[in-house]
Amino acid sequence: MADTHDSITHLLENGVRERVFPGAVWAIGDADTVLDNGACGTTAPDQAAMCPDTVFDVASLTKILAVWAVIGTLWHDQQLPLDDPLATFWPEAAGYPLGHVTARQLLTHTAGVPLRANLRALYGTDPQAIREGVLREGLHRPPGEAVEYTDRAALILGFLAEHLAAAPLDQLAAERIWHPLAMTGTRFGPLPAQDRPRCAPTEFDPDSGVHLQGIAHDYSARLLGGVCGIAGVFSVLHDLAILLRHLLPPGPDPGRVGFGPAWVAESLRIHTGDLTPARGILWHPAPGTSTHDDVHVHYGFTGTAMWLSPKQNRWAVLLTNKLYFSRDRNPLMAIRNAFCTLVFGCPGEGTVEP
Repeated sequence: MADTHDSITHLLENGVRERVFPGAVWAIGDADTVLDNGACGTTAPDQAAMCPDTVFDVASLTKILAVWAVIGTLWHDQQLPLDDPLATFWPEAAGYPLGHVTARQLLTHTAGVPLRANLRALYGTDPQAIREGVLREGLHRPPGEAVEYTDRAALILGFLAEHLAAAPLDQLAAERIWHPLAMTGTRFGPLPAQDRPRCAPTEFDPDSGVHLQGIAHDYSARLLGGVCGIAGVFSVLHDLAILLRHLLPPGPDPGRVGFGPAWVAESLRIHTGDLTPARGILWHPAPGTSTHDDVHVHYGFTGTAMWLSPKQNRWAVLLTNKLYFSRDRNPLMAIRNAFCTLVFGCPGEGTVEP
């Protein structure tokens, strides 16, 4: 492990020197504990050093921390049939193209819903109007025809979870997942003023004239008050380690988090058949790996990532705020791939959407 630690440190310090990101924190663990961790760089140039309790805008990791986890509780309680058309149990979807889509298709990015779009330009700024617009929009292509990553899938799943559980997504995630696991540093933003100095800033915001700090970078999340299925969660290394540790065998206790190991196993299984890229349920095989490797990943646009491998009894987290410098994904992707290789021994080559 000492050699791996030194190699990861060298990799990430190079990332700092080459201005891929201002800084990074990372950890590796198994079902029992954190095996190794580290930090390098600063939260921003000439600012505080990165440390284990630095808060990150985790961006698309929201899809795992909130949507995937809450959907898992609904599936476990048999409240959510994955393969029934949404219109059969969700009145808001009835009579619209979305009604023909299934939850499994949304969870695997095969639903054919529109790709990324400017919600404000399409539906305005009223949250209810946005919800109605998203749920009534036509499909981009027939369901099941192709794998196409789109944030809309998670946005719709968040709305669906709120309908089935009759509560807001932030409340559901906190009550069903974060509080039971003592993930005390995880919450939807915006962060309270006193917590923002601990947060790694992201992209420069021309409206405010500063880098966003403690306010979600994702515009859709900001438009919806900070809470949506796409993004908006802030978290710390410790909390992500808690969640990932509980997902490894023997698996989560349903009495504690509301879903059991069956949901994890179902999620890490490939559901897209011959379609490419292969997808599980909001998890996907790490780039360059095979089903045999059993290494699964989810990325966040701000520069965050977490990996899970039941076969190796190992998880890993890499948190950066690369968006501080650039939207270019390629330099960070190369570092993520190398990190994956160091931790899991898999090729880790290629690219994939968050």
